[in-house]
Amino acid sequence: MKKLLSCAAAAVALSGLAAVPAHAARDYVWAGGSSTVFPFATRVAENYAKKTGKKAPKVESLGTGGGIKLFCGGNGEGFPDIATASRPMKKSEFDACAGKGVKDIIQIKIGFDGIVVATDKDGADYNFKTEHLYLGLSAQVLKGGQFVKNTSNSWDDVGPGLPGNRIQVYGPPPTSGTRDAFVELAIEAGARKFPTVDELRSNNEKLFKAKVDPLRADGWIDAGENDNAIVGTLTKTPGALGVFGWSFLEENMDKVKGASINGVKPSPQTISDGSYPLARSLYIYVKKANLGVTPGLNEFVTEFTSDAATGRGGYLQGRGLIPLPPGQHENNKNVVKNKTTMARPAS
Repeated sequence: MKKLLSCAAAAVALSGLAAVPAHAARDYVWAGGSSTVFPFATRVAENYAKKTGKKAPKVESLGTGGGIKLFCGGNGEGFPDIATASRPMKKSEFDACAGKGVKDIIQIKIGFDGIVVATDKDGADYNFKTEHLYLGLSAQVLKGGQFVKNTSNSWDDVGPGLPGNRIQVYGPPPTSGTRDAFVELAIEAGARKFPTVDELRSNNEKLFKAKVDPLRADGWIDAGENDNAIVGTLTKTPGALGVFGWSFLEENMDKVKGASINGVKPSPQTISDGSYPLARSLYIYVKKANLGVTPGLNEFVTEFTSDAATGRGGYLQGRGLIPLPPGQHENNKNVVKNKTTMARPAS
């Protein structure tokens, strides 16, 4: 009988523990993901801490894929409250979240960014077409109706009028949303300029991606998630190019300059109106279950979507974030207020 009572007491104790959300033990907000969103999230964290007097949120630069993977790893204090992303969450990631019990996710678009192809300020000017980026950087390219190994050595091999510099591009690793977006907006878009490749995409998208998406190891150098490090590399490596977000170009215009793509230079105007081909949206993803549980999470998300932060003329615009149109910005505030969760992505 005594043994039975002990077991019952243990069961009650365990059930009581299970009823307490594990992440309630953490007394700060945790956000991780995109290197592009990192400086914006860091600034919001600083302002939140000043305004509330609470502990500043922990913000990590893990890459979009790495951040979402950790976010989707489970509930509790060992997993972030927020994933920051420089592309939309994929259907496969949403399903991985659900498989770990991470459901009811709030998706918030915070603004726009452009991916730039930059070089040292004193270097040659580049006027790329998206097909040049495909022909220069894809591991396999279409020649004579067949996909063959890319053997172009310099940019003037790729297109007449381009500088004769060696193809040497420093950019983010596969875990980065910037890398994903660059492949989609530059490499895939450039490949689709060729009717044979575009037809392949229509008939077999999986094979299209297998042939087009891998970047060449002898021309593309994975440079980690630190975009400032890429900027530093360009100033020390004449002729090299770098791929990173607009905000890093804007902050370093005394050191580097951006190439035009399809005749359009990156700028806040061309990125926000979509005329710059490598424009994209930035996001944060929030666990609804953690709102009201993780201390300060409500206030941090509210600060992130406030007029002062992401509105026109907000302090994040000063850091290079290109704000949403007023209607979309107001919708964000309503999404946070109503805790509206996202639907499963289509792809």
